Amino acid sequence: MTAYLVRRLWQMVPTLAGVVLLVFLLFKFFGGDPAEILGGLNATPEQVQAIRDQLGLNEPWWVQLGIFLKSIATFDWGKSWATNESVSHLFATRLPATLTVMVPILVLDVLLALPIAMWVAYRRGSLTDRVIMVATTVALSISFLVYVIVGQYVFGFQLGWFPVQGWSDSTLTNLLTYAPLPVLLAVAVGLSPQTRLYRSFFLDELGHDYVRTARAKGLPERTVLFKHVLRNAMIPILTNIGLQLPGIFVGSFLIEVFFSIPGLGREVLLAVNRSDYPVIQAVTVYLAALTMVINLVVDLLYKLVDPRVVLK
Repeated sequence: MTAYLVRRLWQMVPTLAGVVLLVFLLFKFFGGDPAEILGGLNATPEQVQAIRDQLGLNEPWWVQLGIFLKSIATFDWGKSWATNESVSHLFATRLPATLTVMVPILVLDVLLALPIAMWVAYRRGSLTDRVIMVATTVALSISFLVYVIVGQYVFGFQLGWFPVQGWSDSTLTNLLTYAPLPVLLAVAVGLSPQTRLYRSFFLDELGHDYVRTARAKGLPERTVLFKHVLRNAMIPILTNIGLQLPGIFVGSFLIEVFFSIPGLGREVLLAVNRSDYPVIQAVTVYLAALTMVINLVVDLLYKLVDPRVVLK
């Protein structure tokens, strides 16, 4: 296990280096002149030149790449061009709000989709299975914007159960008051595809010989489903969860905008609109690194779920 972990970490180095180089080249040669963006339309050539000197844009490209690598290693991306706030401080203050929304979405998605998918797979071909499959198909055809608009109108304005917008400094208040509605809507959107996907995983396992053998031995159906079928289906399920995590983070961008949540996602969208390169670069690099770490953790969980898995 240790040798595999070291090998995987070493393999992540060239991948991350490629991402860093790509981000640097894109912003260097295709992102426009940062000095002109910062100076604005009314900046004089002397002012633009002074900004270039301040940012080190007149240095050779390899020197600028070294500065970029130093920023990644030291977590010091300078200050936001739009707000003049330290990018590191921006991450530290905005990330808790994003996690307050993201973590419940991920947990509820898994906890709800797994039992529903197992139940409809076990009842394959029944009326319950058909009704749920039709419902999930209809739900998949509805845009996320429709969920947000209808959810805010019904639960916020008509019933008054949840505030439509707002946030506080208290994590408990946010979890109980401001986060439930966006979490509820996000789970409603993600539950349909996850249920259909997990159902296919369970159906595949239910058709294997070991299930028929377990039933022939007289094992209770609960044991067959939870000890054998669920355990073997967890490999593709874990793979899907690992792929889903970065998507949930990106999806939180829209949620934070619609519900005025002061999270990292909303800050990234504002940075894109303002051409705030330090914030965009930091998010891009760290999201790539997070994706690789998630893939590594998922691979390690394979061994925990099924000891027969050999890590090479």
